[in-house]
Amino acid sequence: MVLSVADLKGKFRNPGPAELELIARYAMLPENAQRERTFEAFAMSGLPHRRMEAWKWTDFKAALKAVAASENDSQCAPLPAGDHAVIEFSASGVSLPDTLPDGIQLHEQVHAQALGGAEEVPLGAMTAALSGRVGGLDTLIIEVTGKAAAPLHIVTKGDRDETNFARVSIVVRPDAELDLIESHVGGAGFSSFLVEFDMQSGGSVRRTVLQRGSADEAQAITALVNLGDTSQYSQTALAFGAKVARLETRLTHRESSSHATLNGAYLCAKGFHADFTSHVRHSAPSSVTRQVTKGAVLDGGTGVFQGKFLVPRTIGQHTDADMQHQALLLEDGAEVFAKPELEIYADDVECAHGNTSGALDPNQLFYMRQRGIPEAQARALLTEAFVAEALEDANDTVREAMLDAARSFLSETVL
Repeated sequence: MVLSVADLKGKFRNPGPAELELIARYAMLPENAQRERTFEAFAMSGLPHRRMEAWKWTDFKAALKAVAASENDSQCAPLPAGDHAVIEFSASGVSLPDTLPDGIQLHEQVHAQALGGAEEVPLGAMTAALSGRVGGLDTLIIEVTGKAAAPLHIVTKGDRDETNFARVSIVVRPDAELDLIESHVGGAGFSSFLVEFDMQSGGSVRRTVLQRGSADEAQAITALVNLGDTSQYSQTALAFGAKVARLETRLTHRESSSHATLNGAYLCAKGFHADFTSHVRHSAPSSVTRQVTKGAVLDGGTGVFQGKFLVPRTIGQHTDADMQHQALLLEDGAEVFAKPELEIYADDVECAHGNTSGALDPNQLFYMRQRGIPEAQARALLTEAFVAEALEDANDTVREAMLDAARSFLSETVL
């Protein structure tokens, strides 16, 4: 039975103006049982807020007083496209490339698709419900059937829009390979991107992500990843934050001998907030996860890291996993919140985690100043070198552009 708008309002607890606006937008979309299911999952929590344990440092409900247009254009140019096939999502629609690399096919779904585990990702559920366009695309399915000859580049950008919601589902067939680049450069008051990876036996994906919003935007980037037998997934992200921004990755090793790398770096100036949250479930034996996240925060900026490895009893035997988070507080008034977690029930595993936060090493600063480097420049150079380690696995064609973006940020804010 299709729920009425009044029924949906009743499922929210004290809906705010932003949630009422989202309900109104939902009511304008075609009726669909899958859409209704995902919107109900979103309604269970509404916009995530600080009273939810997983969101206590990233309060979208408080940040989004209303769904309003951003006062700013996109905050930077997308990463260089080169010979990439570019898919661009904006508030007005989606732009698809005229030609695709060999090994990639696109399928446009106009009907809403189901989302497994929607209750665990409230903003992912919201995106799945609201990504549809009347008479147009709901979900873009990317099928990878071989080794893609060139990277695929997804861009989300706005032009002082109110919202920009997009959903992409990627199916990687056995032994296929994909190099995916994403540029999320802001320009909408509230933007949310949902991407799902279904990786089959021997499949490989290298994902490189740039996020940058303005101080009046809310941005969410949610990735759901399922790894098949011997598949490999590598993710590298650089985030500059927004008024509130969250990059969330939920990854499951579904079959044995799969390998995942989750690296990221955040740089936050005054008024900017960046949240890296990940949940990795080792649901198969002999799976491997490596994770390195680094951050640097200035006065008035906020960095958040939440990482969790879950290893169930029996099926998670011989797991090999390591999680590291390191942050620099460059000035008084900088804030970094971190919660690395290991939840292990199997007894034959190798799992470790580490978490540090502090200031730049005074001995290294002294060494550089003795060689005639001004203090501010020395601080910027040391910070750049610090975060660069987390970007080493980025796509070769855009890695230098990411380092340039970090370098430019540091030269403008630290010097």
